[in-house]
Amino acid sequence: MPSHDPRIDAYIDRQAAFAQAILVYVRDLVHEACPDVEETIKWGMPTFVYSGGILCGMAGFKQHASFGFWQHALVVGDDQPRVGMGSFGKLTTLDDLPPRRQLLAHVHKAMTLNAAGPSEPAARKTVRAKPATAMPVDLSAALDGNPKAKAVFDGFPPGQRREYIDWIVEAKRDETRRKRVLQAVEWMAEGKRRNWKYENC
Repeated sequence: MPSHDPRIDAYIDRQAAFAQAILVYVRDLVHEACPDVEETIKWGMPTFVYSGGILCGMAGFKQHASFGFWQHALVVGDDQPRVGMGSFGKLTTLDDLPPRRQLLAHVHKAMTLNAAGPSEPAARKTVRAKPATAMPVDLSAALDGNPKAKAVFDGFPPGQRREYIDWIVEAKRDETRRKRVLQAVEWMAEGKRRNWKYENC
């Protein structure tokens, strides 16, 4: 006798008649394909767990029901994009579901994936340092005219120098750019980094 969670019985009882028919059918089919499945409620919806992981889930709404696999793309395939919460779109009748044999096959595939455990994580991409940003001519000239500011700028690590350079280069108007160059030199002469205002927040 399959193990049924009474909370799911109550959940189904609260749904509209059309949704009850779909949810009862799907629930029975999952138990038929996977006798060891465990029932629970997750995120307020009936969920089926196997081999320590979520296998699939179902839900009822006012005008439709849904049924979907946790590993949708691997079970159903990338050629059938997920629509809404479920794997098969908004269900209003049993005819909206794939044929019984196909659904059973999907459940068996989901079981195999769960039993195999989580897939190996993708190899980490090598994190490359950002290339040095070219020194703007106007900023360079302004720093040459203020030795104190230039000494501070030259003492900054690359990331802090880049913050000032990017701020100036990103200015869309010439007037804005000139103001930023003057402000940058003033701040650096005081030993300040670009985001000094936020450092003590």
